[in-house]
Amino acid sequence: MKKKNILWLYLFLLVSILDIFLTANGQQEERLYTKTLIIPFLAIYFWQVSIALKGTYIRKAMIGALIFSWLGDTLLLWQPFFLYGLGAFLMAHICYIIAFKISQRQPFRVGTVNFLQLFFYNLPIYLLAAIVYFLVNPGLGSMKIPVVIYIIIIVMMATTARERFKETAPESFWQVFIGAVLFMISDSMIAINMFFKPFPEASVLIMGTYVLAQLLIVRGIQAHYQ
Repeated sequence: MKKKNILWLYLFLLVSILDIFLTANGQQEERLYTKTLIIPFLAIYFWQVSIALKGTYIRKAMIGALIFSWLGDTLLLWQPFFLYGLGAFLMAHICYIIAFKISQRQPFRVGTVNFLQLFFYNLPIYLLAAIVYFLVNPGLGSMKIPVVIYIIIIVMMATTARERFKETAPESFWQVFIGAVLFMISDSMIAINMFFKPFPEASVLIMGTYVLAQLLIVRGIQAHYQ
């Protein structure tokens, strides 16, 4: 890996750690300068290491996911823009679904599908989504429809990541799958903290799992093409 490329990764990690530190200390105003830099550094890193994929749908999908993630990060800094931030992350997940689908050995292979087997493979993901919905449902109010749509899309994102099992290199599969699950956990903690019961460690745990999720997904997609 070229030194100029790894520099962007170090900057991503540095600003992520700084943002988590500010989050832990309740310094929300200062986070305007850290949270909004996390994804741009990661996006530049991916842009540099994916030059060989220039013009491909996978590169466009990944860059799109990172741009929408940055937009979501920025909008969620202000509570009145929560719904818009949710929409931005929904678009990010759709881009990730496309990226995960394309980054397989035979992404569009048509064959028989064992739906019962598929259901049991995805059951842990379904259970996590169902538990979160059960907990937050009473407090959703007018947010019920947007949140339900969001849950459906993030479940699709996680199950598409799981679908890559044996369809890519093990390193790529595990990084992307763990990243997708961590993303789902991070979003679940946001929902629980907002609509069910706030807990003091929420902000740090949300950012920690989110940052790791984004890093693992990017590195996992990169590993597929190396």
